[in-house]
Amino acid sequence: MTRPTDPVPVADAHSDLLQELAHAEHELGDPDPLRSRWLDPLRRGNVALQVCAIYVDADLPRGDGLVEVLRQARSFRAGVAANPERVVDVASATDLDRLGDGRTGLLLALEGASALGENAWLIDVLADLGVRMGSLTWNERNAFAAGCHHEDGLTSLGERLVERMIARGIVLDLAHASPRTFADVLALAPQGGVVASHAACRAVYDHPRNLTDGQLEALAARGGLLGAMPHPIVIDPERPTVERFLDHVDHAVAVMGVEHVALGGDFLRQIVRACGEADLVYDGMPADSAIDELEGPQDYPRLATALSARGYGADDVRAIMGGNLLRLLRSALPA
Repeated sequence: MTRPTDPVPVADAHSDLLQELAHAEHELGDPDPLRSRWLDPLRRGNVALQVCAIYVDADLPRGDGLVEVLRQARSFRAGVAANPERVVDVASATDLDRLGDGRTGLLLALEGASALGENAWLIDVLADLGVRMGSLTWNERNAFAAGCHHEDGLTSLGERLVERMIARGIVLDLAHASPRTFADVLALAPQGGVVASHAACRAVYDHPRNLTDGQLEALAARGGLLGAMPHPIVIDPERPTVERFLDHVDHAVAVMGVEHVALGGDFLRQIVRACGEADLVYDGMPADSAIDELEGPQDYPRLATALSARGYGADDVRAIMGGNLLRLLRSALPA
């Protein structure tokens, strides 16, 4: 039996760290920003696998958006190539067997498909570059689907995009989706091939990004996971604490079952400050807001201890912290 003080392997379903890597590499001339900025925090947090999302502002002109997608994908590839002794590019289920021995798995993802314009076939190009998880929207409405600030759902073009994603072994991500998009994509998703990579529970804190109990139940019934997101904006801006975050974890476990709850850190403080965007405001809150004592992946051991203090047994702590996401990826990724 694992003791609470033992290192608990972490699998995190969402980080925007590629924005920082691309900025540092292309704007600041850092030859290896993955090593200089992120590998040590990931190691201190016992992170066995980190999903690295390509995020592009949906308001960018279409061509500029696609260029930024490719820039971040290039920074991912460069970081992996420069650090073979410390990272593993996770593009298949068998790549998960290479984790350990001081190496962290990195899985390339796409957060929102606005930059693809109306070209669903571009997802094949991104799949060739290693993208293995993807969502159709951020908060916006685009040619494929509607985000959480809108009421409509998946378009016919979006259906074709989802079909291509499934064919290429890309795990479907429902984070930021409108309720209709959530339901439409879930109806097409293969069993065990879908996540909501970073969100929390609407019943605990009412926010458009958070999921209702009905959505949580439907996601679990499809074999999916909630990546519980420790960001004050969805946890509770008035109580940005680990204990309040655990209220969301407790609720998700009660509704979905512990086997369907994972982590989706979305730690932004370091990223927005490094990119010179510390004054950025998102839904009325500074984007660099963070939960007390849970500011980045280096703080994950504190979360494991807090889960144990809440009464979770060692097996459940390991499942939430990483085991559930690793299990889903082992089943969902190409062989």
